Amino acid sequence: MSPPPTPADDLSVARALADAAAAHSLRLFRTPLDVIAKADESPVTQADRAAESAMREILGAERAGDGIYGEEHGQERLDADRVWVLDPIDGTRSFITGSPLWGTLIGLVQGGRVVLGMVDMPVLGERWVGQAGLGAERNGTPVRASGCTSIAQARIVTTSPDIFGAADWQAFDALSRQCAMRRFGGDCYGYAQLAGGTIDLVVETGLQPYDYLGPTGLIEAAGGVISDWEGRPLGIRSDGRVVAAATPALHRQALAALAAAAPKPAKPL
Repeated sequence: MSPPPTPADDLSVARALADAAAAHSLRLFRTPLDVIAKADESPVTQADRAAESAMREILGAERAGDGIYGEEHGQERLDADRVWVLDPIDGTRSFITGSPLWGTLIGLVQGGRVVLGMVDMPVLGERWVGQAGLGAERNGTPVRASGCTSIAQARIVTTSPDIFGAADWQAFDALSRQCAMRRFGGDCYGYAQLAGGTIDLVVETGLQPYDYLGPTGLIEAAGGVISDWEGRPLGIRSDGRVVAAATPALHRQALAALAAAAPKPAKPL
């Protein structure tokens, strides 16, 4: 029996996955694309599907016993102890419109815990990776979340107001207006910015496991905190409402502010 893979082995595989995805996505970036509406009405292109197929080929050769949860080609062996979570192009709308702020997200879940997370930004030439117990880095340089502990001093980002339902937008709007600065856009890059210390809060909703598990591994390794809106750890079956913060104190304040601003049920007459 071969020995279990080491963190260095896992990082080598993750890098190969990101390289394979980039080889397909960069070739098609800012070229005419056939845009397809998926069942959830989100756009997908041939770049997404080709990139994930290439990633799955590598896992089939290098990690045949591991599970896979991919955005484009479904789920395999989710009962395995180790599951790779893949989003070949996070920010497909950015990709379609020629914006460089799209990325490839890779997460490795072992025993229900995210042990590796990668946010790869091919156009920017930035590869952000975090591993449990080993810290986080950007292109080999260590990074760490900021020390911000106060909402009033925090810089907050979310992808778009359009991702929120009415009730969740009310809560986000109330929270974000208490912050020192709020920004929109960036897709997965906001999580990288948080890991690098230039953004302090990311709050989103409507996400899928392949949207948040790669960032989870990165942010936790960088010293940040990430959970659902109830403060529960994120996993494959979370509800897609995400709060990421630079420090535990800021995370607690953000959760409390969201809860306080949420619409209250009407009292019975």
